[in-house]
Amino acid sequence: MEMEKVKIEEIQSTTMKQRIATHTHIKGLGLEPTGIPIPVAAGFVGQLEAREAAGLVVDMVKQKKMAGKALLFAGPPGTGKTALALGIAQELGSKVPFRPMVGSEVYSSEVKKTEILMENFRRAIGLRIKEIKEVFEGEVTELSPEESVKEGRGKFSHVIIGLKTVKGTKRLTLDPTIYIALTQEKVAVGDVIYIEANSGAVKRVGRSDAFATEFDLEAEEYVPLPKGEVKKKKEIVQDITLQDLDAANAQPQGGKDILSLMGPMMKPRKTEITDKLRQEINEVVNRYIDEGVAELVPGVLFIDEIIAVRAQVEELTMDEECLVLLEDIAQRTSLRHAVQLLSPASIVAKMNGRDSICKDDIEEVTSLYMDANSSAKLLHEQQEKYIS
Repeated sequence: MEMEKVKIEEIQSTTMKQRIATHTHIKGLGLEPTGIPIPVAAGFVGQLEAREAAGLVVDMVKQKKMAGKALLFAGPPGTGKTALALGIAQELGSKVPFRPMVGSEVYSSEVKKTEILMENFRRAIGLRIKEIKEVFEGEVTELSPEESVKEGRGKFSHVIIGLKTVKGTKRLTLDPTIYIALTQEKVAVGDVIYIEANSGAVKRVGRSDAFATEFDLEAEEYVPLPKGEVKKKKEIVQDITLQDLDAANAQPQGGKDILSLMGPMMKPRKTEITDKLRQEINEVVNRYIDEGVAELVPGVLFIDEIIAVRAQVEELTMDEECLVLLEDIAQRTSLRHAVQLLSPASIVAKMNGRDSICKDDIEEVTSLYMDANSSAKLLHEQQEKYIS
């Protein structure tokens, strides 16, 4: 597949718009400019040491010193783990990708676990692309689609649009396809927009501040009347993620005849994104970065409630003491090892006549199975006893 230039125009970001609705009161970490936590601030009460530590993580992310590193929040439910993660996201700002997910997304999906994780990793890596484009920009003063005499009612031959700037007004006659783009952006008279001259892509910037009143019931972003001429060269900045590029450049797999035959019998599934495609996109992105066209924006992937959700997926019940012990094992060994202990622990519990897993069950299976690091260490220490 030719990858001279990745498809970036009019990409609709696939990142989640709403982050974590139950924590909308969290506005940040509530820190002084020096990094010292304020006792009651930004939706937080207490948690001073944890907030200060999270503030240092924010600084490291901004300085691009956290790439590839992980931070584990461990503790019982309701102790503020998710709130701290959201506080970090708010401190980083809306331009830094923040991808929240829960463990059940990995375990309950029909797609390979590594693929789900890779997709979410790439949702958490942003790319800020800057391009100089020729655009028509201004406040919309007129928006009139003209019906086609030949094609009949409801079909447009062109659309007339009036755009106003500080320097004056222009009346443009545009292709009817641009009217569809205007409709999708919900453009109305009084909005400030720009239209890319080459592609016809439309972007609604906001409502002209000439229409702002103190009695507005809806939250609207008001912007000033653009300066300069209606037609101009403008630096367009687009914030996307690597996953957006993957999805935009993926090609359907298989022949059209087979797809048309099998289509009615197959479940709808996502277009395949291959490792080869990702590698090619990475190469183009690296070239863009080297040429100064794009800037990499490291983000945050927040995976929530792994052990608790995994137990729920497997329909296992356990007490709070058991969950805390598993969290401790995850910190000492690995999260994978702690999760893998759940199934054998449930069998031990049933052998002992119980439906619920308790601390003794976890301790028993822990004594029976080694984690990967302990196994590797034992093999190294006793390598003379094994056939190499």
